[in-house]
Amino acid sequence: MNTTIQLSRETKELIGSFGKKEDTYEDIIKRMYLLASKEQLREFLMSSENTVSLEEAREIIN
Repeated sequence: MNTTIQLSRETKELIGSFGKKEDTYEDIIKRMYLLASKEQLREFLMSSENTVSLEEAREIIN
């Protein structure tokens, strides 16, 4: 079942600029979602929040 979302013309054009000639808007949005998900995971895995350096860990152990 399809749905309709409202976008400004500007947003529609911006989204369309990510596509190839044969892409539908759904294809483009799914591709953008996959890229965003991968980036979010990368940021999570590479975050230094709640971490300690090796030097700090050695001091804790000793």
